[in-house]
Amino acid sequence: MHVPPRAVLPSVTRPSSFQGNLVSSSEAVVTVVVDTGNVCTSGSTSSSSTTMSTLNALFSFTSPAVKKLLGWKQGDEEEKWAEKAVDSLVKKLKKKKGAIEELERALSCPGQPSKCVTIPRSLDGRLQVSHRKGLPHVIYCRVWRWPDLQSHHELKPLEHCQYPFSAKQKDVCINPYHYKRVESPVLPPVLVPRHSEFAPGHSLLSFQQPEPMPSNVSFTSNGFVHTPVSVGVAHIAITGGSMTHINQPPSPVSSVVSPASQSPHSPYGSIPADTPPPAYSPSEDMKQNPPGDAMDTTAPNTGIPTHVTPVTYQEPTCWSSIAYYELNNRVGEVFHAQTHSVIVDGFTDPSNNSERFCLGLLSNVNRNSTIENTRRHIGKGVHLYYVGGEVYAECLSDSAIFVQSRNCNHHHAFHPSTVCKIPPGCSLKIFNNQEFAQLLSQSVNHGYEAVFDLTKMCTIRMSFVKGWGAEYHRQDVTSTPCWIEIHLHGPLQWLDKVLTQMGAPQDRISSVS
Repeated sequence: MHVPPRAVLPSVTRPSSFQGNLVSSSEAVVTVVVDTGNVCTSGSTSSSSTTMSTLNALFSFTSPAVKKLLGWKQGDEEEKWAEKAVDSLVKKLKKKKGAIEELERALSCPGQPSKCVTIPRSLDGRLQVSHRKGLPHVIYCRVWRWPDLQSHHELKPLEHCQYPFSAKQKDVCINPYHYKRVESPVLPPVLVPRHSEFAPGHSLLSFQQPEPMPSNVSFTSNGFVHTPVSVGVAHIAITGGSMTHINQPPSPVSSVVSPASQSPHSPYGSIPADTPPPAYSPSEDMKQNPPGDAMDTTAPNTGIPTHVTPVTYQEPTCWSSIAYYELNNRVGEVFHAQTHSVIVDGFTDPSNNSERFCLGLLSNVNRNSTIENTRRHIGKGVHLYYVGGEVYAECLSDSAIFVQSRNCNHHHAFHPSTVCKIPPGCSLKIFNNQEFAQLLSQSVNHGYEAVFDLTKMCTIRMSFVKGWGAEYHRQDVTSTPCWIEIHLHGPLQWLDKVLTQMGAPQDRISSVS
C-alpha cells in the first residue's frame, strides 16, 4: 500500500519579544505535519483552525519601528487598522534617511519645533489602508492626535509647514504637529440701531434688485468665465484644488470676468484664480479682520454707542435640520443634526444613528417609477460637515448632487438662484457664518425688510441625481424626484433675535391692503 509523502516542518520557537498569550508556556515549540492538504499538530491542540490562527500570529512580526510609533497612538482607534496605517507609513519613510527619527522626535516632543515628514502624493491625493481610503494627513492626525477627526475640513496647516496637503505639491507632510484643529471663530455682535436711518425696504443684497436671468459661470485659471446667455445652473467641480466648468454647451459669446469686478455688492470681489482644495483655507473675513480686532467679542463693550443694542451669536445644540422631499411632498420626519458630520444616503440603516439620515427607509404611497429609479441611484449620498463656522457638502454618490445656496452664490458673485452641480468625489463650501455675519451687520441699518430677506440665505436646497434650472426641463426644485432642504439653526436664531430687537416692519399691512 502506497503511503503518501509527508512533509515535516522544523520546530518553530515563539520569539521572546512577541507579546500576547497565543500559546501556553508548555507549547512554546509547535511541530506541524502536512499530510495531503490536512493539517495536524503534535501539541495538545487538535483543532486545525486553532493551529493555523496560532501560526499566523507567530509569523506576523511587527517591526520595532512600528511598535514604537504605535506607543503614541491616541484614543480607541481600531488597533489593527492603526497598525496597518503605521506599518504602511514606515515602509514609505524608510526610503528617506532620518524621516522615521524626525517623526519620533515630533511625537515625543509635541511642544518642540519639528521638520516636515513627507510621503509621495498619490494621483487622487488619498491613501488606502485595509480597504479604507483617506487623505494621509487626516489618517495620521487621527492616529496620533485627534481620534474623533472626521474630515480634512477640520485641519489647517501651520505656517511653517512647507509641504501641507493644500499646497498640492508632489510630497505631502503627515507630521501631525504641523496641523492644527480648526476652531469656530467668535462672531462679532450685530449692533441693532434703535432708529433706522434708511428708507424701509432698502436692501444691500443684490437679489433684492430686479435682475435679468442669471448668466452661466465657470472657473478657470484666469478667474470666472461669464457667459451672457441666460442660464441658471453653474456647474462646479473641484478637482485637485481647482473649480472647473464641466459639461456646458458652447456659447457664441463669452468673456473672462475679473475677480475684482465680479459684483458691486460682494465684499469678496477678490477671488484667487487658484482656489485651494477642499482642505480648510482662511476665509476672507479673517484676512480683513485680524484676530483680536473686530472679531474679538470678549473685549469690554465700552466702545459701543448707546443708541445701538448688541445682539450676539450663540451656537445651538442642533446646527441644522434636514427635511426630505419627493417632488413637492415631504416624506418622513425631519432629521435634526446634532453632530458636526452628517451623511444623507439612500440606504436603510434602521438604528437611530445621529450621524446618518437614511432615505432608503422612508416610504411614500405616491411614489412613481421615476422617483423609485432616482432613489436607487442616491447611494452613498452627500456628506455634510459643519466645521469652524463653515458648512461643506461632499458628494459621495456615484451621481452628481445639485445645490442652491444663496450664501455660496453671494461669495462667488453668482446670481442668488444659481444651482451648483457637485460631481462625485468633489466638495464645496456652501455656507460661511462670517460672511453671513457681515451681511447681517450691514442689513440692520437698512430696515426690518432687509434683515428679513436674509432668512432665504439660511435655507439650502439640494437634489440628488437630477438637477433643475434653466438648462433642465425641471425649472424648480419641487420638480426633482428626490431632494432635501437644510435649515441652518444658528443663523436663523440669530436673525430671530435681531428681528425681535428691531420690532415690526414700518410698512403696515391690513386685511384690505
